[in-house]
Amino acid sequence: MTDAQTAEAPDQPISGTAAFSLVYETYASQVLGYLAARGVEDPEAAMQEVFLSVLPRLDTVHGGESGLRTFIFSVAHARMVDDRRRQSRSPVKLSFEPGLDQREDSSAEEEALQRISTGEVLNLLDGLPRDQREVLSLRLVGGLTVEQTAEAMDKSAGSVKQLQRRALLKLRDLAAVKEYLAP
Repeated sequence: MTDAQTAEAPDQPISGTAAFSLVYETYASQVLGYLAARGVEDPEAAMQEVFLSVLPRLDTVHGGESGLRTFIFSVAHARMVDDRRRQSRSPVKLSFEPGLDQREDSSAEEEALQRISTGEVLNLLDGLPRDQREVLSLRLVGGLTVEQTAEAMDKSAGSVKQLQRRALLKLRDLAAVKEYLAP
């Protein structure tokens, strides 16, 4: 085998790792370019497969530099054909573009508002004690934090949390009874 970089025959025959390194350094970029130009999905991986296939047969190549080049590109062509076949068997991959996605899920809040009218909400709230009704109004409608609600009602944060918990449990019970009695 001749040194493809100097086009001269080396003084000592090159074999093993040194020969493979020389072949890889000489042809890797050309093989990568060929595979990329031919539309291989992952040209770097395909190039590695080419050289992994060439390595065990490197000592059996005849025809000098021309024969080696022909052999390497024959293997590269075979890997390109394999990739094309694999691509034709797999489904088409499309990139996701959020701006074009028309699907939408409504939020739990939207669904709840669609199911229940304002009058029904007021009737449910009327079934609560005054402090519980006030906590829910400030927290859920007013958007205040627990601390802000406690300050507005002149209560502790713990009592506001407890009032809110009891109010929500009572509303859940009232709503369940309403659904049970509905025709």
